[in-house]
Amino acid sequence: MKGMWWKLLGIVLVLYAIIGGFLMPVPSMPILNETIRNTYFHIPMWFAMMILMTASLVNSIQYLSSGNLKKDTLASETINVALLLGFLGLFTGMIWANYTWGTPWTNDVKLNGTAVAILIYVAYIILRGSLQDEHRRAKVAAVYNIFSFVMMMLFINVIPRLSGTDSLHPGNGGNPAFGEYDMNSTMRMVFYPAVIGWTLIGTWIVSLRMRINKIENKLFYD
Repeated sequence: MKGMWWKLLGIVLVLYAIIGGFLMPVPSMPILNETIRNTYFHIPMWFAMMILMTASLVNSIQYLSSGNLKKDTLASETINVALLLGFLGLFTGMIWANYTWGTPWTNDVKLNGTAVAILIYVAYIILRGSLQDEHRRAKVAAVYNIFSFVMMMLFINVIPRLSGTDSLHPGNGGNPAFGEYDMNSTMRMVFYPAVIGWTLIGTWIVSLRMRINKIENKLFYD
């Protein structure tokens, strides 16, 4: 039970976010209306994804400096879970867009950049899986992971701000982010625990995948 507290905390926080997300009052905003409740799901999932991808980047750098294959495995499994959260974030975002913009997808520089960034990480999984020699695979994957993170930052944070075009997505193209005008104290009471909760759940899944990987390797070498 000693190492279970953070897992239980993750479950409690996500359940709290789900219940609070549907039941607690939210600001009445034109166009958004009740869809603003998706703030508790779409954005925290993306925050958790970004945190896990940053952790994966750190593990790849540590592998390149130490040659420890466990760091490569941890980087890979973290990306797998981060992509799961990323796809969930895309799905909830498309539902939100369909209600507020009238279509699940638009030719928006932020959205297109996000899709490209996700595909770059999918290519990481494919590339890593195509290499047989574990040391060569680890080196190539680590270098590509660093490249992927840099490209993600460019496509999601830099290019949308430099494009000079208006964006429907909050926080870009002159469209203010939620925190600047409508995330009140009640919403923050749910939003921040949701970010922590999804991050902990993602970390838990990574730890489970690492244990499964360890068992598979033991069976293979035995």
